[in-house]
Amino acid sequence: MPFDRFLIAPINTGLQTNLRPWLIPDDAFEYLQNAYVFRGRVRKRFGSTFMGLNQYQSRLRINLGNTDGSGNISVTVPGNIFGIGQTFTIGTEIFTVYQLGTPAVMLDTGAATVKTYNTTTGALVINGAAATTAVHFYPGQPVMGLTQYESGVVNNHPSYAFDTQFAYLFTPNSGWSRSGSGTSPEWHTVGGSTINFFWTCNWKGITENIITMFVSNFQVTNMNGAGVATDDPLWETQDGSTWAKFIPYFLPAGGAPSTGPFVQTARIIVAFKDRLVLLNTVENDNSGGTGVNSWYPQRARYSFNGSPFATNAWYEPNQQDNAATAESIAAGAGFIDAATDEQIISAEFIKDRLIVYFERSTWELAYTGNEVLPFIWQKINTELGSQSTFSTVPFDKAILTIGESGVHACNGANVARIDTKIPDEIFEFETNNNATTRTFGIRDYYTELVYWTFLSDLGQPTQTFPNQLLVYNYENDSWGLFDDCYTAFGYFEQQQNITWASSAPLTWEQANMTWDSGVLSGNQRQIIAGTPEGYVLLIDDDISRNAPSMQITNISYASSGILTLTIINHNLTNIPSEFPEDNDFIILENIIADSGTMTFLNGAIFPVWMILNSNTVQINTFGGLTSGTYLGGGTAARVSNIQIYSKQWNPYVDDDRNFHLHKIDFGVQRTVNGQITVDYYPSATEVSMIQGGTASTAIMGNSVLETSPYNPSLYPLEQYQKRLWHPIYFQSVGECIQIVMYMSAAQMTNPNISLSDFVLEGLILYTQPTSARLE
Repeated sequence: MPFDRFLIAPINTGLQTNLRPWLIPDDAFEYLQNAYVFRGRVRKRFGSTFMGLNQYQSRLRINLGNTDGSGNISVTVPGNIFGIGQTFTIGTEIFTVYQLGTPAVMLDTGAATVKTYNTTTGALVINGAAATTAVHFYPGQPVMGLTQYESGVVNNHPSYAFDTQFAYLFTPNSGWSRSGSGTSPEWHTVGGSTINFFWTCNWKGITENIITMFVSNFQVTNMNGAGVATDDPLWETQDGSTWAKFIPYFLPAGGAPSTGPFVQTARIIVAFKDRLVLLNTVENDNSGGTGVNSWYPQRARYSFNGSPFATNAWYEPNQQDNAATAESIAAGAGFIDAATDEQIISAEFIKDRLIVYFERSTWELAYTGNEVLPFIWQKINTELGSQSTFSTVPFDKAILTIGESGVHACNGANVARIDTKIPDEIFEFETNNNATTRTFGIRDYYTELVYWTFLSDLGQPTQTFPNQLLVYNYENDSWGLFDDCYTAFGYFEQQQNITWASSAPLTWEQANMTWDSGVLSGNQRQIIAGTPEGYVLLIDDDISRNAPSMQITNISYASSGILTLTIINHNLTNIPSEFPEDNDFIILENIIADSGTMTFLNGAIFPVWMILNSNTVQINTFGGLTSGTYLGGGTAARVSNIQIYSKQWNPYVDDDRNFHLHKIDFGVQRTVNGQITVDYYPSATEVSMIQGGTASTAIMGNSVLETSPYNPSLYPLEQYQKRLWHPIYFQSVGECIQIVMYMSAAQMTNPNISLSDFVLEGLILYTQPTSARLE
């Protein structure tokens, strides 16, 4: 009896969980992890590479000056956060803070004779390093904001980053360096909090030809109560390097200008209708000492029509100071509060309208054209709002945001859910400990995707930062999931032309771009992402591996081969399971050791054996490491495992027949060494036929789908083909059959396989009908 053939291509539906797996379309997937649908095919998730020429140029850092003629330096690092995981470099010599002390000796990859750091005061002493060489300090704090200063040449705007304390500017070929000096600017945290993300706004300065970048991290200790010295103000820069506090005084005290109550901070700053608008404000009465704060979470406070730096730019109606100048009288500024108890969470423009998201509702701050009352609040939706300031992503005809009940789209007249294919996914977002504030979204114009970071409630208690990305293809309305840990997204335009001599360490197998790809071309708009340890990475879909952006602060080992790795804020997962491929895998690189077998770790991939705490993990080398002392420089990178669950197929379900699946021809793009395992489950079970065949000693084949060419002596043309059709044979009959594609533990620990690309263009099923259901 001949086989029936069913082609599944193009593939457009993606992840779909609103229906049972046997009811979803043939090209849909019950589970789609670390892969997504793109223009009719399934692609492996994006990869990343360093933003600079190496890991140190790609990390937020501060230049502390140069060593003297003897290679010595004694200095106190700026800020007030000192601790384990921070790093210093002098030329190629790396100093790693791996222990607390007053002072403590650091790890050292060079020959310095003195290398101490006081983790209480920040005092650094190094002697005997390279002479007259720049000393860089790496605070190792989470990236809390990425933005562009809209000045200079078109498509070449400089990129800025923020951690919990400082601002940084990226310079091509030099990397990140601190912007500002001393305490201008310097931000603070309350109890080590890492939820105060940075909102920025570019608008005009003192004169029309000056571009000003306004910055807020919305950090105040007592929102309603006594102000303290570490309450952060609004900051601004009008040249990208000189910073000043931005203090909007709105009531003259005792008649004197710039002395009365003022806005301490605001969650959101936007320029709208030639006015600067502050949303969700904390205002200080400027009374004795540091004054008293009052929080107005429903407030929109706006400047007059003109420069926000004018003395009377924020004076409320009928206010006047006693300076007897042209800027003494109020000229149109004021505020308006929305009629709700909910907080303002986010805001974005759609065309010339400002949409403001509250916790559970959506409003418009509508412009009236009346200079007496220029703005009014209008409610658009009473039940759908936003739960994260930075989850809002603009489009021309709609705005997307993450709310507590779904992914919402607002077109200016209505708000509706767009995640109907995956309606339950939003309820797997962690909501405790301000986890929802960490959701961060960005639009990738090149791949036509939107990415949202989120912390899944299926993670582990040690995970604080996002551990998943929700991926939305807005062209074909498809979804997917990636496992990764990013704290913030932004755009970058200063990418220079890349050559193989200057590129990050990628192999031909890992670099899947063409020579006219955006990742190789200068001044292309790239997506950048920040990490919990202060790295900033370039995101690119044409790279098939993750950048080594987790610093290994220390390594210790036991004779059994168990290695304990100190990786600050690692955010890795170890899930108790009979399948080791369910755990996170990491590749170790750049390790510098004195001698012994420790150097064999470089380039090796291991599953995460055990999570000890948020800064410490263990891996098992099974006795492979017996000697050597770690000196520093090491990095780890997450190795993502593709996991794909197809529909539960039965081409004869309308005929009330079971079926036999003989084989599937997989159309895959050619790789050099790639492969993936194809398991299958019969009759709506989760019974693995690979495991069943192994247990029963049945001959089932190896179930390995090779995406590399077969033996050229047998198939000479395959080594030149861009697309390969490779079969996998199945020996199963069932009411339905579901295939599961993943990399086994053996495949994951082989860098040639796990770091390879994967693209599935189509499938052809070879089937036969069999008995009726109950026969």
